[in-house]
Amino acid sequence: MRLISLLMAVIWTVTPLSMARAQQETPPDYGQPSAYSDPVDTYSRDEMVDAVADFFGVTAEASASVLERVFSDLGRPVGYVAGEEVAGAVGVGLRYGEGYLTMKNGEREKVYWRGPSIGWDAGGNASRVFVLVYRLDDTDHLFQRFPGVEGSAYFIAGLGVNYQRADEITLAPIRSGVGLRAGANVGYLAYSRERRWLPF
Repeated sequence: MRLISLLMAVIWTVTPLSMARAQQETPPDYGQPSAYSDPVDTYSRDEMVDAVADFFGVTAEASASVLERVFSDLGRPVGYVAGEEVAGAVGVGLRYGEGYLTMKNGEREKVYWRGPSIGWDAGGNASRVFVLVYRLDDTDHLFQRFPGVEGSAYFIAGLGVNYQRADEITLAPIRSGVGLRAGANVGYLAYSRERRWLPF
């Protein structure tokens, strides 16, 4: 009886603490929207809606629907990368792409990316990619590996988005329907100024 009473006392003591901790937990910080409330050197939602619609050849409504989620999570981007990529997979996939980084402050330069992924499909595809860039105060910091953020992938209006993050910099690649592959969201992408064929 004493053992049962002791166990009951421990349960009653620990449970409120566990509940309090659970209530204090917050979702992952992908780049708080408030950090980009200042319109200086950031792109507005309307600017990005028009750019994405023109780039993918979709309606403004389709562009707005996918960007609504991104802007809600991340706020206003400081730049974007617009380009194309090819990908293939047989269980383990590879992805290669190139495009141009355009910053709101006027900087613009060529960018290449590549990386492995793990998926459940096979085959190859080519697609256009529009990447929103957040918290990048120095373009040199873009050139590194960006792992995908677990649980961030979603699909709206024929476009797919997932978040990648490294050193407080967050990227939000948007791909057209032809580019949506199961392996695209599990892995990382490495960005560089020069084309490189080794994915690692």
